[in-house]
Amino acid sequence: MSLKISEEAKVQMPMKTVASLIAIVGIGVWGYFGIVEKLNQHSTTLQLYKSDLEKNTEFRIGWPRGTLGSLPADSEQFMLIEDLYKQVEKLQVQQEAGMHNKVNIEFIQKQLEKALTDIEMLKDKARDMHYKNGNYQ
Repeated sequence: MSLKISEEAKVQMPMKTVASLIAIVGIGVWGYFGIVEKLNQHSTTLQLYKSDLEKNTEFRIGWPRGTLGSLPADSEQFMLIEDLYKQVEKLQVQQEAGMHNKVNIEFIQKQLEKALTDIEMLKDKARDMHYKNGNYQ
């Protein structure tokens, strides 16, 4: 028996074996490409995560510094805060003016008390003169 293999060598196999070999090769190719596809999906997912992470890092650093702008709500809040500062300044001016009024009122009250004391003293003197002159009626 000669074991020479050449292009013209004939091989006899049952069809069941040939079909099994074709099925095994097909399953192997299908499995290989399935694994390659999963690797590509995971690679793409990792690239997207990396991109998102870089954007998040940029946002996390840039947002507090104000390099990425501000929200409309933030702008509105800043305007409201500025308006509140103006109102507080006006109230402080009014309060200071009221403090001057308080000083003036206290001064006038003291003068009024002195004037009332002086008036009572003058009334007493007038009565004393009236009694000293002999007019008891």
